[in-house]
Amino acid sequence: MKAETTEKVIPEKHKVPFGQKVAFGLGMLSNQMFPAAMGIFMVVLVQDLGFPGWMWGILFFLPRVFDSVTDPIMGFISDNTRSRFGRRRIYVFIGAIIMGISFWIMWQLYRENGVDYNFVYFLAWSIVFYLGLTIFSVPYVAMGYEMSDNFHERTNIMAIAQWIGQWAWVIAPWFWVVMYDPDWFPNADTATRTLAIWVGVICALLAMAPAVFIKTKSTKDRDDFEPLTVSNIGGSLKSILEGFKESFQIKAFRKLCISTFLIFNSFNTVASFTFFIVVYYLFRGDAAAAGVWPTLFGSVGALGTTFFVIPATAWISRKIGKRKAFLVCQGISLIGYILLWFLFVPGKPWLFLFALPFFSFGIGSLFTLMMSMTADVCDLDELKTGKRREGIFGAIYWWMVKFGFAIAGLATGAIMTLVGFDVESGSTFGAPMTGLRLFFSGLPITGTLIAMAVMYTYDLTEEKANEISDILEARKSKKEAAPAPYFYKKDKLLALTKVDVSMDEDPFGVNEKSGKELEKEFKAVLNKGMHGLCFSPYLDGQNIGDQLSRDQIEKRMKVIAPYTKWVRSFSCTEGNQWIPEVAKQNGLSTLVGAWIDDDKDSNEEEIMNLINLANKGLVDIAAIGNECLLREELSEDEILEYINRVKQAVPGIKVGYVDAYYQMYTSPKIVEACDVVMINCYPFWEGYNAKHSLTYLQKMHEVVKSISGNKKVIISETGWPTDGSSVGVAEPSMENMMKYFINLNKWSRLEQVEAFYFSSFDESWKARHEGDVGARWGLWDKNEKLKVC
Repeated sequence: MKAETTEKVIPEKHKVPFGQKVAFGLGMLSNQMFPAAMGIFMVVLVQDLGFPGWMWGILFFLPRVFDSVTDPIMGFISDNTRSRFGRRRIYVFIGAIIMGISFWIMWQLYRENGVDYNFVYFLAWSIVFYLGLTIFSVPYVAMGYEMSDNFHERTNIMAIAQWIGQWAWVIAPWFWVVMYDPDWFPNADTATRTLAIWVGVICALLAMAPAVFIKTKSTKDRDDFEPLTVSNIGGSLKSILEGFKESFQIKAFRKLCISTFLIFNSFNTVASFTFFIVVYYLFRGDAAAAGVWPTLFGSVGALGTTFFVIPATAWISRKIGKRKAFLVCQGISLIGYILLWFLFVPGKPWLFLFALPFFSFGIGSLFTLMMSMTADVCDLDELKTGKRREGIFGAIYWWMVKFGFAIAGLATGAIMTLVGFDVESGSTFGAPMTGLRLFFSGLPITGTLIAMAVMYTYDLTEEKANEISDILEARKSKKEAAPAPYFYKKDKLLALTKVDVSMDEDPFGVNEKSGKELEKEFKAVLNKGMHGLCFSPYLDGQNIGDQLSRDQIEKRMKVIAPYTKWVRSFSCTEGNQWIPEVAKQNGLSTLVGAWIDDDKDSNEEEIMNLINLANKGLVDIAAIGNECLLREELSEDEILEYINRVKQAVPGIKVGYVDAYYQMYTSPKIVEACDVVMINCYPFWEGYNAKHSLTYLQKMHEVVKSISGNKKVIISETGWPTDGSSVGVAEPSMENMMKYFINLNKWSRLEQVEAFYFSSFDESWKARHEGDVGARWGLWDKNEKLKVC
């Protein structure tokens, strides 16, 4: 796998003011305090108000099902709201009020009203509460995703939010102590009625902070949003379902959801076992002796998360990237789960405290990283669809969490039944307790290991995220040169000739080979050597117009020299003029290009430098321009003038012009003037399947060969990208690149067709011109590492 970035300084223009980060974090404290308090208070329903198990199950499950249905609807509404306050703030404010009031009212339960009345009353108000939670939380989470477009600043935002939010889990366990202490309240249900008022009021005020203090742009005049009429919202279910489908088609997002589901819900399934293990294993069933130890497990773990895990996660992410940080943090949590098996020692409860710093890395790092990664996915989605859909993605992601949480509640009871653990019958020691402890450590370990395997191939790295961000920024500023697929015309070949593709045609047998077989054959073909390779001189962070050093050209030339006979360059200025000399020093022949366009002064410098290089014996073939007709920058007559001028200045050296094969086919005067005919052929850009790409390449060459007379036709560029967006059925991938590379080189060697593969190295700057796929055409990556290892 490619190495992810080392720690980098975040540019000032991408930094979010600290006060706004804190405001977002206060919303997170409210967002976590409500469910934390709910989890503590729910015990009162069974323990003190006499609710039977089936009622408790319905109250636990039904509102969350309602919540999971309303979340994506709220995401659609939030994404398409036109308001001078922006898309999110008004809903965050309204949702905060509904949550606070309904939570307060929901817990006003009195024993004298009876179980049936209290059940219906609580169920009705819990539905209202979860509606308020949806109205608040979906826009709130989406607001966090859009606070920054910087890869690492997003992690900083989520780290601060999670740090503040973790205090809910530090505070909430102490409600146990208050509720059952007769010095505070006569009974737990009285305590709950009072505490619910304080929680409702304080958390409502905290939840309002993001709406009040976070700045957002007006969307009042947006004309690309869906109208929010009653009928349209009702009909939006189809759009929502399509959004679900589209989001899960994004591989990176699918991995985030699956991994979160596995880690979060394997943890929550066994979380409630802590109380039973502490009381019945460490203290042999003596609840009074257990005292505050069950509370300390949750509270101390949350404190460790707050002061150590979250800051450490943010630091690790900046150092090695989010994917690797995820793997490291979850790996640390595995140590914690294993230690808890050994450090739960009867009579020595303090020992388990040593496991908590490791244990806390599991959940403590999860949402810090996953929420930041989801923000990156929203950029990827915009690149592909042109839409900003933080609301939908946030709703779907948290739907997975909430749905899994409901499933975890059901699974908890199932596991206790399976192992035979039952407090009322006294079946709490021996085998039942051993079974409970095995699940307590074993289930999270299993879920975490599977999640780590899923995330091991997560490929939305900082490099890729930054390229996507650059493209989106260019689109917004209307500076993007051209939409993908660049200037090439899809299916152009079919307009020039008939192409019959047999589904069984596979002349060199690559289509049926496995990945390992392809890698082996690719290396064999590469080691045998190519005719030519297009040289990529620009390092990461460099762009057209930057001055290139001789050292960087020498370094890259040494990498490719063993694998090619020829090197093609594209310019003779800004350091590119070093390429022919360095190539000659490495024993390579040179196809040297002068970059010409509609800038006549620049063209003059390019042409003069090319002539000087040729007179020094550094040019074997001179290429005057590259795709000038395709870009509509110069006329045929202007190009002819440059060709003839160079031919006169460098007699004895072959001179030609380079363009897309179909431009040369329709430009007979250019073909006539060239000593050699040089064509760029890209089955990928025309949207052809990699399986049949060789057939299309042959036809492209054949079309130009038919009008070239006896002149040599050189394929001056052709290749296949390893990553990025597809064009039609042409899909970028390592496998498709290897197939194309093998076919190209075997065919060109067999038919004696001179071909230059594009390209040597990945170049990030090309993403601005050709979309995300533009930066992924190299055989080697941007760090000069061969992609096929």
